[in-house]
Amino acid sequence: MIRVAVIGVGYLGRFHAQKYAAMPGVELVGVVDSRFGRAREVAGEIGVRAYSDFSEVMGKIDAASVVVPTVYHRKVAGALLSGGIHCLVEKPITASLEEADELIGLAKDKGLVLQVGHIERFNPAVKVLEQKVRRPLFIEAHRLGGFKGRATDVDVVLDLMIHDIDITLAILRSPVREIRAAGVPVLTPWVDIANARIIFENGCTANLTASRISLNSMRRIRVFQPGAYISADCLERKNLIVRRVPGADPKDAIVPESIDHGPVDMLFDELEAFIVSVRDRTPPKVTGEAGRAALGLALEINSQIAKGLGALGADIFNESNPA
Repeated sequence: MIRVAVIGVGYLGRFHAQKYAAMPGVELVGVVDSRFGRAREVAGEIGVRAYSDFSEVMGKIDAASVVVPTVYHRKVAGALLSGGIHCLVEKPITASLEEADELIGLAKDKGLVLQVGHIERFNPAVKVLEQKVRRPLFIEAHRLGGFKGRATDVDVVLDLMIHDIDITLAILRSPVREIRAAGVPVLTPWVDIANARIIFENGCTANLTASRISLNSMRRIRVFQPGAYISADCLERKNLIVRRVPGADPKDAIVPESIDHGPVDMLFDELEAFIVSVRDRTPPKVTGEAGRAALGLALEINSQIAKGLGALGADIFNESNPA
């Protein structure tokens, strides 16, 4: 039995707790939140103990989900790893590369599992990309959503685009050669809509767009490679694969294939994979190094956006009440 706690039970952490409570082979020891009333509320729903400080569960657990704001990832996950506790840290892994390196080093030194919560890797439509993409030449991704007022402690690149950054890096495995990016704050002090054009050393170009101020939702990735076009609809969990049949009559040369994966519980699958890694001491699907790579590229994109905004950008970033 793997003993687990959830540190931070806001909107997303509550779901982590629910999934662990229903998972075979797992004992949810308790939930932790600095707002003790919130911890008590979630604990009451599930029937576990509530704690106001993560130090109270040290020595009682084998693993933990860290679902606190990003600025606290290093402090909380660092203390847990130092105490011999395996960690799943929600994305982005940390607020800086230096902090990410500290967590990765701690996990390595202690022989512990450090998994990063890039949940889209557990999307069956994305798994098809990982299986089918061989030599990508162009990648286009749109991740658009309405304004929800959550995760406004980070910009849209670290909030949403980082999912597609992680997927792109996973299927490409090539160094970045050039980045061009633009973005603007609209409803928060941070960038709310952004576009990045990334050229990789292997010749592939990725065009990524993310928005949290759109009227309609879309989470779609399209990959073009010699002889095939592969689309992954992450929202609907569907794939469209279009192949050219060599030597066929032009009228019959293009063969489309649709795949509908149906309903899945991606969060349960993600947390279950973490537990399996903890139990079997195997590398997680999304390692600390993968999380660091996604964070590094996201920070570079943000640097390019800030340069593009110039003096006006500095004013906007520091504005506490944007128009």
